[in-house]
Amino acid sequence: MALNLNKDLKLFYSIKEVAEMFDLNESTLRYWESEFPYLKPKTSGPNRVRQYAKKDIEQIRLIHNLVKVRGFKLAAARKMINANRDGSDRKAEVLTRLIGIREELQQLKHHLDRLQ
Repeated sequence: MALNLNKDLKLFYSIKEVAEMFDLNESTLRYWESEFPYLKPKTSGPNRVRQYAKKDIEQIRLIHNLVKVRGFKLAAARKMINANRDGSDRKAEVLTRLIGIREELQQLKHHLDRLQ
């Protein structure tokens, strides 16, 4: 069995790391936790340090897509997510993939332009 170098070994992320992933303030993430009841990162220690798992990050990705990218109000985003959990999750995943593909294509175009 070969070693999978692409596997992400980190199980939990701090609030600071997650905020940087989405270019958000930490206070925004804490506020979203109060607005979206299913977004509950694990907390540990006497200081109740938040630890975000992959599933929490996917929830944040979905909320970020609806609120920051598509411009939904929090109440509308919450309503859409509650009405269509699977469909909303899938749309956010597809959007993330498409953004990644677009960035790769732009890099390829840049390299091809430099060859000419």
